[in-house]
Amino acid sequence: MQILKWAAALFFATWPLLSSAQALSPCPRPQPGSIVEEPQDLRSHDGVLEADLTAQNASAANGSTLYCYTDAAGHQSPNLRVSPGDLVILHLRNALRNLSSNNLSSSNPNSTSAGRTAIAHHHTPSAGAPSANSSSGDPCRSGIMSPVSTNLHFHGLTIPPVCHQDDVMKTSVQPADAPFEYRFRIPENEPPGLYWYHPHIHGFSKEQLLGGASGALIVEGIERAKKATAGLPERVFILRDQDLLNPNAPPAKSEPVVPKFMVDKDGDAANTGTGFGKPAKDLSINYVPVPYPDYTPAVIEMKPGERQLWRVLNASAITYVNIELLFGRTPQPLGLVGMDGVPMSHGDTTGDAVNWQTHLAIPPGARVEFIVKGPEEGEPALLVTKTVDTGPGGENDPNRMLAKVVTSTNAPEPRARLASSSQPLAAANDAWLGDVTPVRVRRLYFSEKLTDPNDPTSAIEFYLTVDGEQPKMFDMSSTTPNIVAQQGTVEDWIIENRSGELHDFHIHQLHFLLLDYMGKPVHENFLRDTVNVPYFNGHTLSYPSVRLRMDFRDPNTVGTFVYHCHILEHEDKGMMGSIQVEAGEGPGNRTR
Repeated sequence: MQILKWAAALFFATWPLLSSAQALSPCPRPQPGSIVEEPQDLRSHDGVLEADLTAQNASAANGSTLYCYTDAAGHQSPNLRVSPGDLVILHLRNALRNLSSNNLSSSNPNSTSAGRTAIAHHHTPSAGAPSANSSSGDPCRSGIMSPVSTNLHFHGLTIPPVCHQDDVMKTSVQPADAPFEYRFRIPENEPPGLYWYHPHIHGFSKEQLLGGASGALIVEGIERAKKATAGLPERVFILRDQDLLNPNAPPAKSEPVVPKFMVDKDGDAANTGTGFGKPAKDLSINYVPVPYPDYTPAVIEMKPGERQLWRVLNASAITYVNIELLFGRTPQPLGLVGMDGVPMSHGDTTGDAVNWQTHLAIPPGARVEFIVKGPEEGEPALLVTKTVDTGPGGENDPNRMLAKVVTSTNAPEPRARLASSSQPLAAANDAWLGDVTPVRVRRLYFSEKLTDPNDPTSAIEFYLTVDGEQPKMFDMSSTTPNIVAQQGTVEDWIIENRSGELHDFHIHQLHFLLLDYMGKPVHENFLRDTVNVPYFNGHTLSYPSVRLRMDFRDPNTVGTFVYHCHILEHEDKGMMGSIQVEAGEGPGNRTR
């Protein structure tokens, strides 16, 4: 209960006046304590969503680089709202600039440091990033990975891993390239829920996500799967992390004394194991920063006692969150209805079930959708994140406030509201993934190694290895996939963590079913695309692991794509692998 007492005490001591963002930057940021504004909605019309997105960057006052995608009206990170079957056409323009020579070298020696001659199969590093008048030639085959390269990954969608759809291995757009067209169709049977888009430039993903380059993509229709959401106003909250605004500040006086501040091998604040201390990164909510050390909360406005659907995305580069809504010091029920874009609906034939929780852990890249009821007018309420134990080798993710919930009968109406009633979702054509017999079982493992075993301060390398093979950092220039699978099949993957820090497994193009966690069966009625793998404490007889049932039945999984740790510093430094799914025959190979 310490987090509850600490958060509530700090809440009453830090009720700031609101202020609006004062910046001429193409990626402006609000001031701490600002009202949380909703992202703008770009909606499909007559079955088509066509929009312009521009990748931009700017220097922040603390020396970091801000990144954003803006629409034609200049709105940052608009929500892309679509329905199953819609055609999506996005015109992506790269307006990124070289802002500092400090960020011109990749954190991964196997990624391209952006020479004009560096293409997908010949990743030849050069001295710096492409200049503003440099073109990649063909963005579909460019393979250039630099601070001013960009592309789009549509996290969670089951769309083909090919150029102009969801390829991140070769597709790279440079500043001098013409606007690049993404064109794909939302599958008819894509589960309704929260997905997201972000750049996936290997070696620079962490930098660009820390800078804020991310946005929500919503497949409409969750009320067709979960009746309790019908007619509810909805909110989209994107949690992002960023470099500390006040890195040299002493801890707040209200915070308990913690052990001496330590830096981990990644250069961030190390896990204290106490729930307090300097965090590795600051957090923000819809770009409103909540900076260390006082964590001045953002402001969420709503009507007293109003029920809403909150869609929360953790778009952080490295930060785990574990959210809780407090009225006074009491955690409130959160009615979980969807995770990672998938309604929790298997076996819920009537659509009436709601999974009530008091806190929700969200690793980087994951999403949760849940029903909340607002406080009564004048009742103090806080959205907080509780500490996450990332292991002795992990970053510090302490207890902290995110936002205070302020209720008023005059609170503005949320921009979006779910349909009051609609036809239930059609039954799935394929058998429930948990009932399908896998064709094989594979084992993979996370591991880490110092580049100099005799120097504990030396750089660290990160690996995600198929069991039986030699650990090595992922090489984007390799034409040999780490894994080959067959479309139309199902496999079980057992993923171990042999390192002393928490890792976050993600795979592109598909969802999976979590079967076992730490050797114990789980019985989830939904699929995921992201899952934690607990850290190894050095004492247990076996490594921590998860068992996942991977679904390659969909024809849209055919092609070559990646799986990786979604702590993007780890991904950038080699903790990634590639999989080639070959076209198959049989009942799984049918069009949507």
